[in-house]
Amino acid sequence: MAVLLVAGLVLPVVLAGWGTFGGRAGAGPAVRGADAAAGAGAGKGVGAGEAEAEAGDGAGPSPGHGGPDRLPPVVDHVPTRDKVVFLTYDDGAERDPRFIDLVRGRRLPVSMFLTDSVVGPGYGHFARLRSVGASLQNHTLDHPALRGLPYAGQRAEICGQQRKLGSRFGIRPHLFRPPYGTYDTTTLRAAGDCGIAAVVLWRVTLEGDGTLTYTRGAHRLTPGDIISVPAGETPALTLAERTTRLLRELEERGLRVGRLEDYVRRP
Repeated sequence: MAVLLVAGLVLPVVLAGWGTFGGRAGAGPAVRGADAAAGAGAGKGVGAGEAEAEAGDGAGPSPGHGGPDRLPPVVDHVPTRDKVVFLTYDDGAERDPRFIDLVRGRRLPVSMFLTDSVVGPGYGHFARLRSVGASLQNHTLDHPALRGLPYAGQRAEICGQQRKLGSRFGIRPHLFRPPYGTYDTTTLRAAGDCGIAAVVLWRVTLEGDGTLTYTRGAHRLTPGDIISVPAGETPALTLAERTTRLLRELEERGLRVGRLEDYVRRP
């Protein structure tokens, strides 16, 4: 009981320490916790017996489920006084070589959320992106809609991609984006058990034609916005063209691109 009380006191302190950049403390990430997941169609987690039965799923040992207070937070915006936004790219379907040149030339700290079945033989492209400053994060093995799936399946998708990225790049991502932005409490539990520190959604989407759409709030770019750049099958503009257009708008608004991993850190 004493351990549980201490854990309950420590966790809020850890989360409050997130949102730092360059030695300055921000307000911390906007968090949608387990309650929001339940409202999004949460499924039920597994019991202890079920967890033991799933130990052989190849996802590695589970540290246990521990209750809602142990679930990773969900962020779609980072409250901060810094005039920054965050560029996040999904799936890995678009492999525009000019985008690598853009990231290198502009020193853009972009975050790539990769799906193994989409990236396929293109991991070399992302190794080059990583070498010029991009970070690589988790977007599942096969890009299924996770909400409502059993714990074993969700855990295999998330932990499986953790292993893939670890074996290919020697990294262990701490950020995860659920495909289509759908998740439930089981997703959060599985993500936490796979070593994920935060589940990353978005407030702004950069569409294939270069326009911006908004999931909520003001229909304009604001400091702390997480911008999603989804992969399009036949986008009107290339990845480099869309990003260049967005950078011009950021400059007009006095904003710059920040590194998401500096603001949403491992606890």
